Amino acid sequence: MNESDVAALASRVLWAAFALAAVFGALAQRTHFCTMGAVSDVFNMRDWTRARMWALAIATATLGFNAMVALGWVAARNSIYAGPRLLWLSAIVGGVMFGFGMVLASGCGSKSLVRLGAGNLKSLVVLLVLGVSAFATLRGLTGVLRVNTVERIWVELPTGQDLPSLLAPATGIAVPTLALALGSAVALALVAWVLRKGEGRTREVWLGGVGIGAVIAAMWWVSGQLGHLSEDPGTLEEVFLATNSKRMESLSTVAPVAYMLDWLMFFSDNSKLLTIGIVSMAGIAAGSAASALATREFRWEGFANTADLAQHLSGALLMGVGGVVALGCTVGQGLSGVSTLSLGSFLALGAIVAGAVLALRYQVWRLERDA
Repeated sequence: MNESDVAALASRVLWAAFALAAVFGALAQRTHFCTMGAVSDVFNMRDWTRARMWALAIATATLGFNAMVALGWVAARNSIYAGPRLLWLSAIVGGVMFGFGMVLASGCGSKSLVRLGAGNLKSLVVLLVLGVSAFATLRGLTGVLRVNTVERIWVELPTGQDLPSLLAPATGIAVPTLALALGSAVALALVAWVLRKGEGRTREVWLGGVGIGAVIAAMWWVSGQLGHLSEDPGTLEEVFLATNSKRMESLSTVAPVAYMLDWLMFFSDNSKLLTIGIVSMAGIAAGSAASALATREFRWEGFANTADLAQHLSGALLMGVGGVVALGCTVGQGLSGVSTLSLGSFLALGAIVAGAVLALRYQVWRLERDA
């Protein structure tokens, strides 16, 4: 394969990522898929409908990813989530920050993109602040703080931190076989929980859950199989085309927003190239806009007052910093990461939910105090 063939393949990878992200945006807008909304529904109304949709998305993504591992198409070790270094403190601290922030900002990064596509200008402000704070945590002031604090504490594991790799030496079972078995077990357990109540058997729950989970799995295939070259003709090294991390990637919505802002601001710099993450952010917003316009749900919306603005700015800042510290968000860690069965992703997801609950309790306390 020569360099022109590689460029053509990279273009196909980018178009595939954009299309899948657009499907994600349309489904999320149509079904109201939202992690923060799911936690809020349970906390405020004891309504588990969206939580079951979320669980079904995890089940679908997990089954899809680990089936591909069994087929030899992808490997968890090629992602950022399954390395041997378990940054447990980063996952917890960053996850709590992100979870608290997404409640203040009325939704996580993906929800903000979906709302932006439907005409919510508050989400545009949230995404701008999230992107700047995320970039600062990647390479700027808060990045130095991140490296010198939470990232100094970790556990070095003998293998990758995904469960199949961890259990393979003790069981004597090959990683691909374990991946299929564990992925199937997790998926079946989650599906059984979803079906326990009638609220989990609705068309909307299954459309959103299975559809979004399938998008996550398909993105893994696009990056890990379609965009994978065992030997780049220029460097003679293994490469995953059009990724910011230089690793296999699926959907995530914190660092990619930062990379999108960087690409837009330095567009004339030829070293700034489009990546899966960047085009996915545009795809989610475009898919949501198409769905909102088709269903006549598109409407412009702005901040109610300065207090509303301040709350959303605070939430966006917490999400930008927390999402980078935790190596992902509700989509990056909560769906993409968890689908690899990574210990760090499970920790981050638990911390995100805990942070969201803390923020909801804080809001209740403020309402009671003001009353």
